[in-house]
Amino acid sequence: MKQDTVLQVQDQINRRTFLKQAGGMGLTALFTMLGSNAFGSEAPGLHRVGGMPGFPNFPPKAKRVIYLFQSGAPSQMDLFDPKPKLAARRGEDLPDSVRNGQRLTGMTSGQKSFPVAPSAFKFAQHGQSGIWLSEILPYTAEIVDDLCFIYSMHTDAINHDPAVTFLQTGSQLAGRPSIGSWLAYGLGTENQDLPSFVVLTSVGTGRKDDQPLYDRLWGSGFLPTQHQGVKLRSAGDPVLFLSDPEGVDRTTRRDMLDDLASLNKIKLASVGDPEISTRISQYELAFRMQTSVPELTDISKEPSSILEMYGPEVHKPGTYAYNCLLARRLSERGVRFVQLFHMGWDQHFDLPRAIKGQTYDTDQPTAALVKDLKQRGLLDETLLVWGGEFGRTVYSQGELSMDNYGRDHHPRCFTVWMTGAGIKRGVAYGKTDDYCYNIVENPVSVHDLHATMLNILGIDHTKLTYRYQGRDFRLTDVYGDLVTGIMA
Repeated sequence: MKQDTVLQVQDQINRRTFLKQAGGMGLTALFTMLGSNAFGSEAPGLHRVGGMPGFPNFPPKAKRVIYLFQSGAPSQMDLFDPKPKLAARRGEDLPDSVRNGQRLTGMTSGQKSFPVAPSAFKFAQHGQSGIWLSEILPYTAEIVDDLCFIYSMHTDAINHDPAVTFLQTGSQLAGRPSIGSWLAYGLGTENQDLPSFVVLTSVGTGRKDDQPLYDRLWGSGFLPTQHQGVKLRSAGDPVLFLSDPEGVDRTTRRDMLDDLASLNKIKLASVGDPEISTRISQYELAFRMQTSVPELTDISKEPSSILEMYGPEVHKPGTYAYNCLLARRLSERGVRFVQLFHMGWDQHFDLPRAIKGQTYDTDQPTAALVKDLKQRGLLDETLLVWGGEFGRTVYSQGELSMDNYGRDHHPRCFTVWMTGAGIKRGVAYGKTDDYCYNIVENPVSVHDLHATMLNILGIDHTKLTYRYQGRDFRLTDVYGDLVTGIMA
């Protein structure tokens, strides 16, 4: 027998041994590929395809999630968390008793002073809840009674890459599954013609050279790759290579996929590699998406009143406004997890001007999305989250003037808001000190946020696990407490 043949057979034997010891991952992937309700009864009203046995653990309040991730870290004290007493302390050095040994980034560690920079914007109370908002969020003010603001978020990371990775995967180190992948793995999909996890990205006008985004942020890590996020592009085909090659009709394409599936199933029976099951299922999904995606991205039949509500940028594919409208269209079609990444919030300098650009991008479309979901009855079954990876410092990075300043990274406190199924509305939760530097009431960690999100989707975060390299991993690692104060 030739040596390469021997090695191939040995490789197949090793794979079979691994799969046997791993507890039948190949069988699990095959059930998922078949797209059947192979694992028994569903929770009332939830039509699950290809989820894991036992999930949801209890009746969910939300069926799906829209996560509006504001990449770069919005300044909480210029948007949501006013500190009027700081006006009298402009230019004063931040007291050591407040900073209390907080580590600094390399961008401000060499500063000789840390001058307090009050917000350049006026704040006012809005709605029946009387929640305070910055003047540069007039559209958010219209929906303030539908929102729950968490002022007391904190994180372990002080730089963008680990902080964004932490919010998406529950770990600062790359390689773990993203939250959308965990949900796709645990709950499956409600629509076999679209991915269970879809990602949309946009570049803000606040800072166009902002921190880059990486595909691993919506990757499946060590979970089967069929659970990774599918990124929809703003130009050309929404998904690369989705269109058939020129001269290939649907019948020919169908026959080719059938023949390819037959070959892959032979290989699957021989080797048992679960990624072959993923390959088969993804080919089939791509075939179905050739019909579903063009219909999804065609907004021409949307009523003019809806398009006007999202603002003038909604007509431009790839803008935040366009992506917000697509998020609603994806959600109403049963996509489990829709994630928008909007870049441009990393405002170390010239913040008053730059942040106005960001709120121009996001304020009206975000409010429109909440209104749109609400009037369609979708807000009561959808969990919506808005926030970045950390906050911004009260002290100015670089020179402070009467009308200009910048802010460095601040992990000790920042603001996230939530709305929709399972969330109290018109609520302000948590509290920061007079410098918006430390949390003084109801701290909420990243793991706490993830545990709460999963709970609202009917999942006990300690039970959604995956065995990898001899250990049971989960999104919340060994941490996470429910934030019951925000749960309806």
